Amino acid sequence: MKHSSVDLLLLLLTIAVLTSPVYSDLVLSKVERRIDVTSQIARVTKTLKVVNSGSESVSEFILTFPKFLGNNLAYLSVSHSEGKGKSKRSLVKLSVKAANLKGVPDSISVYSVALPKALTKGDTLTLEVVAAFTNVLQPFPEKISQRDIHLVMLQESAQYLSPYAVESQSLSIKLPNARIESYTNLDGTKLQGTELKYGPYKNLPQYSYSPIVVHFESKAAFAVAEKLVREIEVSHWGNVQVTEHYNIVHRGAQLKGEFSRLDFQGRPPSGVSAFRHLLARLPPRAHSIYYRDDIGNISTSQMQSDSKKTELLIEPRFPLFGGWRTFFTIGYGLPLRDFLFASEGKRFLNISFGSPMIDLVTEKLIVQVVLPEGSKDISVTTPFAVKQSQEIKYSHLDIAGRPVVVLEKNNVVPDHNQYIQVYYKFSNINLLSEPLMLISGFFVLFITCIIYTRADFSISKSSAIYLAKLHWDEVLATVQEVQNIIHKCLATHDKLESSLRDLSRTGDIQTCKAARKSTDSLLKDLSKELKPLLTFLQSSSSASQISPKVEELITKEKELQEKLMAKHTTVVEGYEKKSSGRDIENRIASQQQKIIALRQEIEDLLEFIDEI
Repeated sequence: MKHSSVDLLLLLLTIAVLTSPVYSDLVLSKVERRIDVTSQIARVTKTLKVVNSGSESVSEFILTFPKFLGNNLAYLSVSHSEGKGKSKRSLVKLSVKAANLKGVPDSISVYSVALPKALTKGDTLTLEVVAAFTNVLQPFPEKISQRDIHLVMLQESAQYLSPYAVESQSLSIKLPNARIESYTNLDGTKLQGTELKYGPYKNLPQYSYSPIVVHFESKAAFAVAEKLVREIEVSHWGNVQVTEHYNIVHRGAQLKGEFSRLDFQGRPPSGVSAFRHLLARLPPRAHSIYYRDDIGNISTSQMQSDSKKTELLIEPRFPLFGGWRTFFTIGYGLPLRDFLFASEGKRFLNISFGSPMIDLVTEKLIVQVVLPEGSKDISVTTPFAVKQSQEIKYSHLDIAGRPVVVLEKNNVVPDHNQYIQVYYKFSNINLLSEPLMLISGFFVLFITCIIYTRADFSISKSSAIYLAKLHWDEVLATVQEVQNIIHKCLATHDKLESSLRDLSRTGDIQTCKAARKSTDSLLKDLSKELKPLLTFLQSSSSASQISPKVEELITKEKELQEKLMAKHTTVVEGYEKKSSGRDIENRIASQQQKIIALRQEIEDLLEFIDEI
């Protein structure tokens, strides 16, 4: 347990010796306290009938709470009841602020309430106090198994802790069900179904305190959002987009042992401490609703809507036991005309502050209101204190960025889900900025396409670059013709070599001489074709690098021709003289070596010219 009996005893000892005659003018003639613990939030409602029994007027009322409750106070509202009769009674909220009074011990939290008017002698006033506390329902035991029920413990006082004397007071505690493990039994204690009553107690002195402990079963979802970021983006084109990022943890008794999916699905009593779904009450006419997490869209959700509300029942991917957590995002759109209004030359957004989740406690809430680009003179009105700041957000087609109003508050409960107003000035001319930007962009794109399709980006035929490219193309074409002729010469050489092989096989000298004659004629024709090509290359400045290699190629080819002709003559003469084959081979051996070397040199030159 978070607060031990020793702590309570110290509190009793402290307040017992405390006397405060400063507040003796006021008396609480009747106090009715009602504590609702049907959810994880302890909601306390008090009706206080205040009487000024002194001689001096009083304009301030003091509220006190035990420190362990004051530290967990999430919401406090004090209203003044006006009119006569229940049907005519109306509530006017009063200003409440934390106070630090002399003589009050640190074990008590003090708040000061400004009365609507000073109370003179004999005047009475009825106050309605609403307080919401978080983390006061402590799981006990703190760890349970999957099949155990969820038990929590509430610590309070049967008597009202106040700096004023109390003539009559009663306490009523509304429990979630009739299953109660134990409770403190005092005089005047009654248990009727799910309601536990203490009192009435008469003529209580100042700072009366009687500790009580109630241990009971709670099936409520102890869902706590450790961090919730609500982004509300306003578009003057007719929509308010709301995106909420949740980081939720189950703050009930932690799960002890392993989780069994089989037991959870097959046995209804198993897993009663876990919660399987959350209910969000969205504004009416909400549309485009989605529910997803980091994995993707979650289809286990149901939505019901009517003219007054839209309910979204969402189910996480897995049941949440104590200590387990989950992350998800919900988003929805709202019609702009339902939330944006005009007043005194300004526009203002009127939208709820807190989460739409039922009975969700939020440890840290960040509300980001993204206004249209061009908004100025921004101000915020909230019904309670929040931390405010401004940022800039850049989105599509933004130039200066969109102003963002950031509101932060800790320990937020559903009671904070009240309307806030964000005021700003905005000129309708700014609405045209994005359409004009799109139109201008498409216009520039179309003009660019027109210019590109109609303009001639080719190089001018009179420019030096074009002429140089033209000359180089002529050089390449000429070199290609030279290469083709050289390849024809090499093919002719191969035919001449083939005639010698036929001669050695058949011994037909006349056929071999005829092949020699045909080869001479063909080579002479090819040589004539080479002369003008070589002359062009020698005279062209563009061929200065490649011309020497071409000349060398032609020279080597002529030298190869001479060696082949000499070889052919030697072989034919040997056959005419009827020399032996070995003798002929010895006579042409040196010539054959030179022929092979020249052939290789020509092949290398051709390859080098190809690379150029």
